[in-house]
Amino acid sequence: MVTYKYTAMSQSGQKVSGVIEAFNEMDAVDRIKQNHSVIIKITPVKENNLLTMEIGGNKLNSKAFIVMCSQFAIILGAGIPIARTCHLIADKTTDKPLKRMLQHVAEDVEAGRSISSSFAERGDKLLPTTFVETIAAGEQSGNLDKAFQTVHEHFDKQAKMAARVKSALAYPVFVLFIAVAVVVVLMVKVVPTFLAIFDSYNAELPLPTRILIAISDFFVKYWMVMLAIVVAAAIFYKVYGNTEQGRMNLAKWSLKVPILGNIQQLNAASEFANTLTTMLASGLPMTRAISITAKTMSNYYMSTEVGKLAVKLEEGHALGPSMREANFMPDILVDMVSVGEETGEMEQTLKTIATYYDAELDMAINSALEKLEPALLVGLAGIAGFIVVAIYMAMFGMYAAM
Repeated sequence: MVTYKYTAMSQSGQKVSGVIEAFNEMDAVDRIKQNHSVIIKITPVKENNLLTMEIGGNKLNSKAFIVMCSQFAIILGAGIPIARTCHLIADKTTDKPLKRMLQHVAEDVEAGRSISSSFAERGDKLLPTTFVETIAAGEQSGNLDKAFQTVHEHFDKQAKMAARVKSALAYPVFVLFIAVAVVVVLMVKVVPTFLAIFDSYNAELPLPTRILIAISDFFVKYWMVMLAIVVAAAIFYKVYGNTEQGRMNLAKWSLKVPILGNIQQLNAASEFANTLTTMLASGLPMTRAISITAKTMSNYYMSTEVGKLAVKLEEGHALGPSMREANFMPDILVDMVSVGEETGEMEQTLKTIATYYDAELDMAINSALEKLEPALLVGLAGIAGFIVVAIYMAMFGMYAAM
């Protein structure tokens, strides 16, 4: 489900504003028109979700946030009052947005406000929905320290996974960058120098050398055009991705890309199982837990499909059969969810399947990277080898003509 802000005209002609949850913009428009005659403006509310680290984007340090959750769990578990705990953690944290938010939360709690409602308001632009909802459920059940421990484990797990991916990608990205830079320098600066020497001898050049000359001339003459095409493609991708239809199509396409599509599907299954486990462990009802899980998923198509499950649950359908009918999640996950429903051990079952998909995702990423690194090296070696062969063949022909 996606949250939208809207401005509309009521049946009586008054201008009103509000928010609404829907699967997409068209669904939001249909729901708003049920109560209002004219829609003036509608915009999606951006959610903080996981593989942007679901924890604050570029405003809140993920490490500081995870440490904060751990500190709350430990200090509250020791019996320290909530307001005092907020002050203690605010004084120790070095992250400025987090410190400012915690100071406001401490003041709110001292004034008699609940910590969950204060987090929801004060951390509106920083904190993920998963965190706010888990803390609210923990506060209502009287297990606030356990709620903080739950979110600490959840986000710590996700942060470690993201860090492993980032670390694994560092070397291939570096090699690719160097490869592109070397090829551009060779084609624009080095190769033309050699070719000018060959042309001065008026000897017939071999085919590889002629191909190299054509490629080099193209780079020299049209590098600005190529750069403009790359920039235009990036802008088009960004603009198209911001439209409802474009965002949905790109999300579907990403699931079909060889190798990367499998990783996307495993990541979606991992996100679903991990987040739903966290929500159920917090004591939230299944329908609310599914709605929140939908918001935290990084693939827009998967997020929309999971959001639709909440409607199915509200209509009285079971989760397992609904997932099987929708056919967007792996069969193993669907089977395990059905088993969890039948046995009444949904939370434990999801925890087991989350561990399974975390391991599968890790192996899939490592496998893809193991294939990517030699492919990049072979490609770079092939390009460099072709350039060397083309130049040496021309040099041998030049010597023979002398």
